Amino acid sequence: MNKFAFVLAALAISSAAFAQDKKAAAPTTIKCAVMAGKDVNIKDATEHKMFADYKGNRYFFCCGGCPEAFKKDSAKYAKAPHIATPKEAKAKKA
Repeated sequence: MNKFAFVLAALAISSAAFAQDKKAAAPTTIKCAVMAGKDVNIKDATEHKMFADYKGNRYFFCCGGCPEAFKKDSAKYAKAPHIATPKEAKAKKA
């Protein structure tokens, strides 16, 4: 019985560690907030300032026309895939 309990504990610990590693991995792509079918590379979009921050979230865009559409009706696109606004961006606004 002790060996069985040890094996279960070891499996639980390794499963928890695996789940934590999976959560820690940040996505590299996200769907465009305006043209929902288009994938956007988060790193490239960030470098080219193809994003907008709205109500604590960051939305990414696939092309030059999307930021303007988002700006005109941000609430409409607020349900689109997004990430939390990075802490450094929040600090710059303050």
